[in-house]
Amino acid sequence: MQSVMERKEQETGRDSLEFQVLRMQNDMKEIAKKWDVVGVEQTKEENLTIVYKDENKHQCKIMLNDCSTSFQGIWDFSIDAVYTSDESIFIGDIRGPSNKGYGSICIQYLKELAADHNIPVIRGDIAPRDWDHVDRLIHFYEKHNFEIEVNTKTKTGFIEWRA
Repeated sequence: MQSVMERKEQETGRDSLEFQVLRMQNDMKEIAKKWDVVGVEQTKEENLTIVYKDENKHQCKIMLNDCSTSFQGIWDFSIDAVYTSDESIFIGDIRGPSNKGYGSICIQYLKELAADHNIPVIRGDIAPRDWDHVDRLIHFYEKHNFEIEVNTKTKTGFIEWRA
């Protein structure tokens, strides 16, 4: 038998999810006016997210909007990448908060985009500006099956994923 507290927690969770779904519907309409919506995912905190992309023949951007807050015309997380050749994509920048699961969601969509274009390799650099969070980057890329080379003397590195 459930306690009153457990029932309230379930109702709050259900209300929160229903609210996120309503917000997602409204946000998706706005996002779809400008970008290609490619999916809806749930974060590790169980928030719904809208994943969308902006792409041309030279570059792509995978973006994410967390439906726990309303869309204000800008993404909550993004991965910017460049098509360096028919054989590879180069990650130029990853921007947004850490430890929310956004990066994992977006990197999966980048891998799917690579597969859709028959691109077998995704590469990137670790720059000196990344050195204050290099351990977190290494963990992230290892989790997503990237090979990582790091030079601690120059505070630089290289990452590569192969399909």
